[in-house]
Amino acid sequence: MKHLLAILVATVSMNLYAQPLMLVSEEEMKASAAIGGLPTPRSAPQPGAPRIELLSPDIKKPVNVPTRIEVKFSGNPPAEPKPETFKALYGAFKIDITQRLLGVAKVTKEGIQVTDASLPSGKHQLLLLLTDTLGRESQQVISFVVP
Repeated sequence: MKHLLAILVATVSMNLYAQPLMLVSEEEMKASAAIGGLPTPRSAPQPGAPRIELLSPDIKKPVNVPTRIEVKFSGNPPAEPKPETFKALYGAFKIDITQRLLGVAKVTKEGIQVTDASLPSGKHQLLLLLTDTLGRESQQVISFVVP
């Protein structure tokens, strides 16, 4: 009986970890959409600030979930991106979802990769922030739709 219970617990645990990462709840998405999403940044990026480039998914078309998220960071020598400064904020309320991402992905000076991320159906906006070793901050707004 102990052996059967151990197998059951292991199976349930594996299934929990195999589930795609839910980045935001439906309630968080609806609240953000109700007030119109993120405001457009009013300032120009700092010269020489690190670059944040979304490699995956292709946000020019609807994003099916679960999806792979791959973000590339690059700096301007002699400065390098500081991965410990990375922040991911969601929607109009700028809900900090950084720890949700860090729970399943590692942020390096090269970027971040999440294998299976999930979001509820609707319109989404993320604000990604990153600072380099010279203290210059970069911001990238990413908008996309999940069917």
